[in-house]
Amino acid sequence: MIPTGLPPAVHADLSRVIESLGMITPRWNARILITLAGQPLRYTEIKSRMPWLHDGQLHPKLRRLSDAGLVERTEHGVRHVTYGLSARGRDLIPVLAVIAVWGDTHLEKPAPTAAGAQPASTVQDIEDSLVLISYRHATPILWSLQARGTSSAKAVAADAMPGHGLSAVYPRLRQLVDDRLVDTDEAEADYRLSPPGQALAPVYRALSAWAAGRPLSDAATHPVWGHPPAPSQSATGMWASTTAKTPPAPQTTPAAQWRAGDLFSHQVPARAGAPAGGHRR
Repeated sequence: MIPTGLPPAVHADLSRVIESLGMITPRWNARILITLAGQPLRYTEIKSRMPWLHDGQLHPKLRRLSDAGLVERTEHGVRHVTYGLSARGRDLIPVLAVIAVWGDTHLEKPAPTAAGAQPASTVQDIEDSLVLISYRHATPILWSLQARGTSSAKAVAADAMPGHGLSAVYPRLRQLVDDRLVDTDEAEADYRLSPPGQALAPVYRALSAWAAGRPLSDAATHPVWGHPPAPSQSATGMWASTTAKTPPAPQTTPAAQWRAGDLFSHQVPARAGAPAGGHRR
């Protein structure tokens, strides 16, 4: 776990979120979890839904997801084994739905290149969103900017990258600017969350609640992401405010409405003027 200069309670919460991202961000993990969301499947049934994965790729991923407590392997008899979501894995599906909403709204959509070209699927929105916030030090930097408001690179480095030289934070900040999660002035003297970066609040609230084993209904009370960004201020006392009034959590797609076919062939609705987020991989 990367060190931070955040208060212990905030650091512990952030550490759980980063650990959770480490479970679900590796490529194809989200697709495997979503594939198993409907019912337990045999290995050959999973393989048929993800034919691009060789046995040498799928087997280790199922094993790691089982070791992480997200997937359960059940032996029904000789040569009859199924894989299904554990209770922990089932609780993660609504979190993925929140991530999908952010990705559908804020990620850049690829322009059609040929007649009949398919738009990005919901699961691709999830994967691409996870890549943006799992980039090294990205989440600690975003948390620092959410708490501080407009801040200098030095202040952000003290929160998110203690022990590194100040020069080390600039490439990370520039990457987040390129990904359109952070805004800065022309002199790069101050940094702040962009509108898509601020809109990550439901995502981080949901991840924090899931990581701590709390219901998502408790997510709106998050001490960092449960209130609007603070105005520019000094570090003194900036982490103390945990009781600010919060708006209701936005509506998200219920997990029960998710079907595997919908997730892999999701039609992106037209959104006039929707802000573009980070790049797709």
